[in-house]
Amino acid sequence: MSRPAGRSVLQALRRGFVTLDKQQEVWRSALAESSLLLGSLENLAGQMRALSSVQISSTPLRDFPELQERLQFQLLQEVEALLEKLHLNMCVLQSVRDAVGNQVSAVLQVYQQNTCSLDAMTDRSAAAPSVADMLVWLQDVELHYRRQFLRRRALLQTLRRDDLSSLESAPSRWKSLDSAEAEQQISDSLCRVSLFMESQ
Repeated sequence: MSRPAGRSVLQALRRGFVTLDKQQEVWRSALAESSLLLGSLENLAGQMRALSSVQISSTPLRDFPELQERLQFQLLQEVEALLEKLHLNMCVLQSVRDAVGNQVSAVLQVYQQNTCSLDAMTDRSAAAPSVADMLVWLQDVELHYRRQFLRRRALLQTLRRDDLSSLESAPSRWKSLDSAEAEQQISDSLCRVSLFMESQ
């Protein structure tokens, strides 16, 4: 790989990892907020289930007209608001997926436009992993975000405001999609390229 060509590939890789570093925190924050929202949904579903098992007309509250219907309507409104917030969080996850995906595509395009010898691909230094390693790491991350987004979107599409069972099981199903191993690999990759990202 010629020096100018090599410089172009390294610059593209650096941009890719800088983007990943910024987007990883956005991704984690959106996942954490979604977990809290799903916990609130589970709580509301429990309240709706409890309300449906009580006949207010046979309690001292019977003097309040249509109280049961009004409480049910209020709970449904709160469920709708939480589902809307979850939808907005999915838009955030999609934006992270797209940002990382676009950077990976840009890196691959620059790489394909520049010829690389096997030595140039596998050469490592104290400050930088090999080009081959960094390309693989970025592609693995992009695949992870793509799969995670599709699985989580599919889960949220199953939620209906009047389906109490799906609302109650949503937090555990959401958590089951977590991949601690993949997240650790992303952190490890960013750690390995930290000096590389800071170099000019």
